[in-house]
Amino acid sequence: MTFSVFNNLDLEKLPNVRGSYKSNVEMAPYTWFRVGGAASVVFRPHDQEDLSKFLVHKSEDIPVTVIGAASNVLIRDGGIPGVVIKLGKNFSSINFKGDSVRIGAGLPNSIAARSAAKEGYSGLEFLSGIPGTIGGGLRMNAGAYGKEFKDILIEVEVIDGFGSLKVLSVEELAMSYRKCSIPKNYIFLSGLFKTSKEATSKIQMRLDEIKTRRHESQPITQKTGGSTFKNPIGYKAWKLIDAAGCRGASIGDAMVSEQ
Repeated sequence: MTFSVFNNLDLEKLPNVRGSYKSNVEMAPYTWFRVGGAASVVFRPHDQEDLSKFLVHKSEDIPVTVIGAASNVLIRDGGIPGVVIKLGKNFSSINFKGDSVRIGAGLPNSIAARSAAKEGYSGLEFLSGIPGTIGGGLRMNAGAYGKEFKDILIEVEVIDGFGSLKVLSVEELAMSYRKCSIPKNYIFLSGLFKTSKEATSKIQMRLDEIKTRRHESQPITQKTGGSTFKNPIGYKAWKLIDAAGCRGASIGDAMVSEQ
C-alpha cells in the first residue's frame, strides 16, 4: 500500500479521542526552517491515556509521525502522510524531587534549563543551547558544550506502538553519539534527570555564557535549527566545512552559515 492512500484520511475512521484531530495541516509554520507541505492529519492527544487509546485502536496500516518543536526537521513539499502526533502542554510538566527532575517530552529544552535555574537546580544548563524539546533530545541523544542527554539521564517513560507504557533505564536506551537505540515507534513521554542544588546566581552565569557563545557562533535570528552537521569520528564538522570551502555556500534559500 502506498503513502498516497493516506493523504486524505477520513477522520471518522480514526479512534474517538478527547484530544483533537485536524485535517490537511500546513506544516511549514510549525518548523524552524519554515518549509514543507501539509500533514494529512495532526493529532494532539489530551493526555497519556488518550495517546494510548489512539495507538491501541488505530488501523495498523496508518503511518504515524511524532514531532516536537520540529527544530531539526525538514518536511518535504509533498507533506506527511498518515497521522502526525504533536504533544502539547499536558506533556510539558517539570517536577523536582530531591536530586532529580522529571520533565515532560513536550517541554522545550530552553524552558527546562531556565526552570531548573530558577529553582536552584544545576546540571541542565547545556539544554539551553539545544533547540527543540525534551522528547526530541532524548530520541537523538542531543548534546552541546561537552554534554549529552545520556550524561544526566536516569530513565524515561515511553509508550510503544501498541499503546503500552514502559519505563526504560538509560542503560536500556543504549545511547551513543546522536543516537538512541530503541524502536522508532516508541514515543517518549518524559525523562528523569540527575541534578543538584546550587546557587541560582552561579547557574545563571553559565546560562548567560552559553547564550553569548550561541550568539557568537550561530545565526540564531535566522531560520535555523542550530548546529546541523554531525562530527565524523575523529573530526570536527566545522573544520571539514571550512576545508571544503563551504562556509557561506548556498543553493536557493538554503545556506551554510557564515559564522
